[in-house]
Amino acid sequence: MVPFRPLKYSGVVEGTMIARHWRGWTEPKDADAYEALLKETVLPGLKEIEGYKGGYILRRDETHEVEFVVVNLFDSLDSVKRFAGPDYATAIFEPEARRLLRRIEPLATHYEVRAATV
Repeated sequence: MVPFRPLKYSGVVEGTMIARHWRGWTEPKDADAYEALLKETVLPGLKEIEGYKGGYILRRDETHEVEFVVVNLFDSLDSVKRFAGPDYATAIFEPEARRLLRRIEPLATHYEVRAATV
C-alpha cells in the first residue's frame, strides 16, 4: 500500500489575490465568435491594467445555449476597481459582446484566492 502524502501546492498565495467570476450565455451559433472576442480582445486588453494577473475562460456547450464562465485574477480590489470602476460588481462588456450574449449575470462575484495549485 502506498503511504498517504498530502498534496503539495505548486504555489502558495502570498497576501491577497482577488478572483472576479462572471457568467454569460450565447446562442450556439454565436459561441465561437464570443470565445474569440474574449481570447483576442478582452483578455489581452486586461493585461494593460496594473495588478491584473491573468484569467480563465470556461465553456460548456449545451443543446440550446452555451455557457461561459470568465474568471479574472487581480492582485487587489483596487486593481479590480481600475478595471471596472467604483461600482466594481457591475459586469463590464465590450459592445460586440452585448450583441453576442443571449443572457448575462448582471453582477460579477469576487473572491479572495486563498491557495493556488496551478
